[in-house]
Amino acid sequence: MTILDLAPVVPVVVIDDVETAVPLARALVAGGLPVIEVTLRTPCALDAIGRIAAEVPDAVIGAGTVRSPADVRACVEAGARFLVSPGGTPGLVDAMLDSGVPFLAGAATASEVMALAERGLTELKFFPAGPAGGVAYLKALAGPIPEVRFCPTGGIRLETAPEYLALPNVGCVGGTWLTPADALASGDYARIEKLASEAAALRS
Repeated sequence: MTILDLAPVVPVVVIDDVETAVPLARALVAGGLPVIEVTLRTPCALDAIGRIAAEVPDAVIGAGTVRSPADVRACVEAGARFLVSPGGTPGLVDAMLDSGVPFLAGAATASEVMALAERGLTELKFFPAGPAGGVAYLKALAGPIPEVRFCPTGGIRLETAPEYLALPNVGCVGGTWLTPADALASGDYARIEKLASEAAALRS
């Protein structure tokens, strides 16, 4: 079992207030989505990862927007159980391999996918999925590079996720729609749990 096979949708979460981290994670897990990617886009992201790791044992907490070896070290120390990067530079890939933590390096072109496959990486993030060609592009990659599987992220919604999940080279998708900013701001975790349940049902 790998990251790509744990759930059909990985919530991609931006946390502005660390106090929302634990209730948010609990709502997502209760809705059937235990794999959670907290992006390193806010000052409290590492604290949020640490709190979720410590207080929500059923969550498989990971870090996204990992861009440097320093990010890798900080995320693993915070408690991240997997790493996700928007791209896959040689230095970053070296650091992620050395970390011993599962990771999804990002790729958006055939050459990037092939370069990462040469490193032995056959599970990748396809980003940004929508602007990079979406379902049609992933279908095209499946022919010449069938051994690589993806988690497409970027511009995917509940309505379009099934098109991606139907592809043989897609294991799961990443989505930001599961944690609307207004729901987080108002503490409407019941709504987040409902959104998670709808997403989890995509592979029922």
